[in-house]
Amino acid sequence: MAGLAWAAPVPAALAEGVIERAARTGELVLTGPTETPSILSLDASGQPEGYAAEVASRIAADVTTAVGRPVRLRFVADSNPVTVFANLANGKADLVCGVAFSWERDLFADFSLPIAVSGLNLLAPDGRFDGSAAGLAGRPIGVLKHSLGETHLRGFQPAAKVAPFKSLDAALDALEAGDVDGVIGDSVLLEAMLRGRGLSGYSITPDAPYQSYGITCLLPQNDSAFRDLVNLSIARLLQGYLDGETEAVAAVDRWIGPGSSIDVPRDQIQSWFEATMMGLEAIRPLPPDTPGSSEDMPK
Repeated sequence: MAGLAWAAPVPAALAEGVIERAARTGELVLTGPTETPSILSLDASGQPEGYAAEVASRIAADVTTAVGRPVRLRFVADSNPVTVFANLANGKADLVCGVAFSWERDLFADFSLPIAVSGLNLLAPDGRFDGSAAGLAGRPIGVLKHSLGETHLRGFQPAAKVAPFKSLDAALDALEAGDVDGVIGDSVLLEAMLRGRGLSGYSITPDAPYQSYGITCLLPQNDSAFRDLVNLSIARLLQGYLDGETEAVAAVDRWIGPGSSIDVPRDQIQSWFEATMMGLEAIRPLPPDTPGSSEDMPK
């Protein structure tokens, strides 16, 4: 779950909203990088898979219901944060999932409800660091260029020798080659990449992240109809998991839960989802004749 790099301001949102565009074209366009197994990657047939793709497919299904015609999810792989952000703003893409919230980005795009929680941690060979900010001073530390990892590292330890890379994969390559002493990035991503590479002798510190944040979907700015639909789709998934619905639990656990490459304990996922849903109405189907159900809504 990587935070996209910041891009320069882009033109104002297009007049046509995402839902109207989906009704016209019959597709919802998901974009983003594909270097992170379990979050977003490509399967053997070139189709997107992972937790972000799972969330996006549910959103596409709800768009289908909203417009009354089939809407397929189309994926455009793009590892360039600048073009990802620009395409979202100019109507060439509709959705990016697995993004860390940022106040700066919020000025030019909108964020959904969180789909998970993560934080910034340090990946390094066992015993090399104690996890403290002080221990990073004067050390070459790899980060994803223009990411939250780079921004926060420069803030909490300005004496570190920041080494920006175009991707976390490249930063991990440099770590294995001995070109940097450690890599700071999204803890969930680092864990997934560590397992995906089958590396041993490395650890992620500290126990409490340097910075915690919500992982969300990034949406075109000022499209409230689409944002509301996205939030409802996410809330249904989170509520289903908390209620123990077999399908929702299996969908989440497959990608980020116990036994996945990320292997987040189920009680931790429940804590994430409970925190998100705390200020929201629980989503549970009501019988048609129940006061307040859709049958009673003005036509």
